[in-house]
Amino acid sequence: MPIVHLPVLAREVNELLALQKGGIYVDATVGLGGHSEMMLNMIGQDGRVIGLDRDEAALKKTAERLNDNRVTLKKTTFSSMEESMHSLGIHSVDGILFDLGVSMMQLRDAARGFSFLSEERLDMRMDSALSFSAWDVVNTYSEEELVRILREYGEEFRAARIVRAVMRSREEKTIDTCAELAGIVSRAVGRSGRTHPATRVFQAIRIEVNRELDELRTGLDASLRMLKQGGRLCVISYHSLEDRIVKNFMRDNAKAGHVRQLTKKPIVASREEMRVNPSSRSAKLRGAEKA
Repeated sequence: MPIVHLPVLAREVNELLALQKGGIYVDATVGLGGHSEMMLNMIGQDGRVIGLDRDEAALKKTAERLNDNRVTLKKTTFSSMEESMHSLGIHSVDGILFDLGVSMMQLRDAARGFSFLSEERLDMRMDSALSFSAWDVVNTYSEEELVRILREYGEEFRAARIVRAVMRSREEKTIDTCAELAGIVSRAVGRSGRTHPATRVFQAIRIEVNRELDELRTGLDASLRMLKQGGRLCVISYHSLEDRIVKNFMRDNAKAGHVRQLTKKPIVASREEMRVNPSSRSAKLRGAEKA
C-alpha cells in the first residue's frame, strides 16, 4: 500500500516559519517530504529547500515524489548538518524545521525492526549503514545498562522488572525479533489499556541506537549558527525528553539574548487534525527567532 504522508501541524509550521519568497529553508528531518512540499508552495521560484535525513530509503522516495529542482536532498545527521550545508556552499539560511517523529514508512517496513509486531530481527537503525542495532542493545548490554536506558530514555518506572525478564530470556537464547521482545515485556508487566506495554521500552532502545538526544542537542546548536538574523527555528517533538531539551535550549538562548521565543507554550494539534492524523496527538511545536 502507498504511504500517504500527512505533515504534522503544517499550517502552524507555515505561520511560525514565516516562509518568504526567495528564502532558503532547511527541512532537517525531511522524511517523505510533507513539510518540504508545503515550503515549496510558499517560497516561489527563487526559493530553495534543503532536505536532510539519515534514512537513505526515505531520501530516494522523496526525490521521486517531489521531483523539483528547488530541492536539494542530502544524507546526513544533525551532528554533521553544518558541515553538510557548507559542502553545498550554504552558510546561512532563513529557517530550519526539525520534525523529530519516526516516519510511518519506517514503522510499516517490518524489515526495519521498529514495530512491536515485526517478526524481523531487532534493528531500529534510522541509518541502515550503521553496524550497531537494537539487537546489540537487547542482547549485549548489562542489566545495569538496560535499566538505565529504560529509565532515562523511556521514563519506564517498571524498568527493573522488565530487564530481569529480558535477562532470564537471554540465559536461554538470544532475543532476535521485535515480536519476541514485545512478548517478553507484555508477560513481565501485563497489558491494560490501549497503549502497548512495550511502547516506552522500544522508545528507549531506539533513542539509544540512534543517539537521538545527543544528536538533537548538537543539531540545535548548529541551527543557531546557521540561521540569519531574523531567521526562524521550529521544532516538533513527540515525547517529553525531546520537548524538555528544546524548551531549555530556547529558554536559555532567549535569556542570553541570542533568540526571541515565539511560543511561550508549545503549540499542539487541533482536535480535527488529531482525528485525521492520529500521529499528531503527541506533537508539540516550539519556535524561536534569531536575534
